[in-house]
Amino acid sequence: MVIQDSVRSEARAATATKTAEVEVYDFGRSATLSREHTRTLELAFETFSRQWSTQLSAKIHVRATIAVEHVGMLTYGEYAQSLPTTTTMIVCALPDSDERLIVQLPTSAATTWIVQMVGGRSSSASEDRTFTPIEQALIRSLIVDALDHLTGALDGLLPAGITVSGIQYSSQFAQVAASGEPVIVARFSMRLAGRAVPASVMLPASVLAGFTVRTSDADRSAAPDLVRRQVEVSPVEVALRLAPRAVLPREVLDLAVGDIVSFPHSADRPMILAVGDQTVATAAVGSAGARLACVVATTIPDPAIAEEPA
Repeated sequence: MVIQDSVRSEARAATATKTAEVEVYDFGRSATLSREHTRTLELAFETFSRQWSTQLSAKIHVRATIAVEHVGMLTYGEYAQSLPTTTTMIVCALPDSDERLIVQLPTSAATTWIVQMVGGRSSSASEDRTFTPIEQALIRSLIVDALDHLTGALDGLLPAGITVSGIQYSSQFAQVAASGEPVIVARFSMRLAGRAVPASVMLPASVLAGFTVRTSDADRSAAPDLVRRQVEVSPVEVALRLAPRAVLPREVLDLAVGDIVSFPHSADRPMILAVGDQTVATAAVGSAGARLACVVATTIPDPAIAEEPA
């Protein structure tokens, strides 16, 4: 008996181990994005990615497609460690602030863009190196346009007048922020000429100070009333119908001009007044001046409303 209980306990423990999903919580970094923050930022970055892909395609003369992969909050140290050792980090300065914004992409991809911007043909071989002053100017012009789209997409979270302050090539030595400083990271997947390229944008977490919930609790409570009022003033088509009759397909296919189709509707029976497939009343044929009309005889309540408990 003891052996059986032990076996059952082990089986239950094994089942619990398989089904339980354990999420690690870091008490040293409790700051995370709320669901509202995450959803708002995802929508903003999706808008930015579409605008950036259009602008980039026009600049480098190659069709570019950019998609948002993930939006989350990390520390700057975690973000820097997640990047390749050698990469291109365009550091941007926020006006009247010591905080920085980063647009990161592989150096080989940036080199390809430069070559295509000046009318050259890029090679498939990657080239990781620092940029010349002319190449830096070309990259800056691309990023400045992208920053305008980013500022507009974030809708007031970023101040106007962001400038490019420099380009870093080592993720480990670029001291843009303190290691434990929380930052917002958006990761993108860029596809250019059949080649997939990862990229990211890092924002200081302080931008969320300007975040406002656009729909308050009062607005949510009033939402059903707003929907009802909108439905009440929306136009609908009303039809006056005879009682329906079921027929065979061959009867419909054999119809010809002059044929008579009888309906099981007596002359003294009211017709059906319907909105779509929903019967709302019965009515008799009448007139209003020179126009045909109907006189409502009885109304039929909505079954869904009638079944609601008092």
